[in-house]
Amino acid sequence: MSITANWSYPTAIRFGAGRISEIADACAAAGIKKPLLVTDRGLASMEITTRTLDLLEAAGLGRAIFADVDPNPNEKNAEAGVKAFNEGGHDGVIAFGGGSGLDLGKLVAFLAGQTRPLWDFEDIGDWWTRADADAIAPIVAVPTTAGTGSEVGRASVITNSVTEEKKIIFHPKFLPTVVICDPELTVGMPPFITAGTGLDAFAHCVEAFCSPHYHPMSQGMALEGMRLVKDYLPRAYANGTDIEARAHMMSAAAMGATAFQKGLGAIHALSHPIGAIHHTHHGSTNAVCMPAVLQFNRPAITERMGDAANYLGISGGFDGFCDYVDNLNASLGIPKTLAGLGVENADVERIVAGALKDPSTGGNPVEMTRENTTKLLLACL
Repeated sequence: MSITANWSYPTAIRFGAGRISEIADACAAAGIKKPLLVTDRGLASMEITTRTLDLLEAAGLGRAIFADVDPNPNEKNAEAGVKAFNEGGHDGVIAFGGGSGLDLGKLVAFLAGQTRPLWDFEDIGDWWTRADADAIAPIVAVPTTAGTGSEVGRASVITNSVTEEKKIIFHPKFLPTVVICDPELTVGMPPFITAGTGLDAFAHCVEAFCSPHYHPMSQGMALEGMRLVKDYLPRAYANGTDIEARAHMMSAAAMGATAFQKGLGAIHALSHPIGAIHHTHHGSTNAVCMPAVLQFNRPAITERMGDAANYLGISGGFDGFCDYVDNLNASLGIPKTLAGLGVENADVERIVAGALKDPSTGGNPVEMTRENTTKLLLACL
């Protein structure tokens, strides 16, 4: 089977090894003539980035890059990115990288033409309608990890560096016009990043599948996304050059992010404030929290996760699925508790308060309260 395809769900996706060669054509399809490539500092000087810039330059599109992006991007990064975009006279963004580069790149394209401040567009009610939709620049997204799925998302997660809170900024036009999913770009990921990003995709699928909201399309996508992670993440972790495994993990990442239109839950509600305060890797934080959250949600998801276990070829129903998660985490070097990620002397009350404010709580199958969320966090610690 050839793992190359053009998809149109939820946006135009060019999927397959080597398709970064189409970056100039993707810009043309999006109406971009002078792109700003936005990525993180770690990727700025890597070969995959310089090769992409070479392709842009050869096509007469320049080689402008902005890489002042933190692992958990914040409003300072956004301000600097918008300044670079406007001063450079750019007309579109290539969001390039993992979750941080993708989220910040999409935000720069969104903010560059707005007159209101960033936090006026937080994902609260209809705040997104405050934006001038006509002023949003087009976006081409190029993921270089297989985890967040931000390349197919309509939002960015941005940290408020003053309050140390992660905020979701939403607008329908955050969805990139064209996505290039080239698994060759993920070959250089070290094993611990492969594990953390892959488990982020898995968390998206698990939480979407457990969400009580009605969305059969997302339900099916979440289930198949779990299967792809189960079958191919261990292979990608063991052999980073396994292009078949890398390709299927890119699919799983996009599927998870599309599926969580159905909702997320307590895993993300906890990991957002933990990451904002303690600067932990998002996917790894999700992985550490997942076993405790599964037990937390047991009364509401036992039958559902038993069905998932059957589909995935895992014996033992709900308990078998939980055992599988424990063993998967261990095999990928994920610590059992948040202390293993460096979370020490945690301000429990502050994290719990942040979790209860997080939009992800609305998709959890068990209602989250201060009392039960405190117990849940203590179990993760």
